[in-house]
Amino acid sequence: MNRLIRAAMLAAPLLCQPVWAAAANASSTPFAADAQVLGTPLQLNGAGTRYRAVFKVYDMALYTPRKVSSPEELRALPGPKLLSFTALREVSGTDLGLAFIKGLSANSPKELVLKHTTSANRLIEIFSGRSKLAAGDSFAMQFIPGQGTLFFIAGQPQGTPVGDAEFFGMVLNIWVGDSPADYALKAALLGQEAPAKKSGY
Repeated sequence: MNRLIRAAMLAAPLLCQPVWAAAANASSTPFAADAQVLGTPLQLNGAGTRYRAVFKVYDMALYTPRKVSSPEELRALPGPKLLSFTALREVSGTDLGLAFIKGLSANSPKELVLKHTTSANRLIEIFSGRSKLAAGDSFAMQFIPGQGTLFFIAGQPQGTPVGDAEFFGMVLNIWVGDSPADYALKAALLGQEAPAKKSGY
């Protein structure tokens, strides 16, 4: 297995410690009700806050062509999609990238992780290129059908799109998979009722 992915799986980075789902997971960021990806209108499917223990780490919003309420619907939904984030505390860029890879690995078969090593490494490189993200900084992940996943930091695209629809499905699973980063955030993104206390990875 690639060295970077292996390191992510063995590490215990800032954002991937066990968490307890709060009774409410409302986002404090006023995300817009609508967005666009290359002229295609999207709507806010759901938004919430990623917690580490009792600390808020980032707010997150999911934009889709139409409303969905389950991970299966979301992964099967054609068209562009957008994940928008706002940091709520200072976060190491490297820790953030490794956290995403750990979440990806926790929710995808090993064969798929190996298959998409190049795209996963690019994700790590993009965030590792920033020493830190400060509270209020924004970043995003945009899926463009036929092109792949385009990453943004502070509204600026980071290179060209990587991967394919399968890879973006793996990215989505970081937050809506069977072992999501935060169970309450998963529910908020899908418009579901907040779950009882349950630990994430």
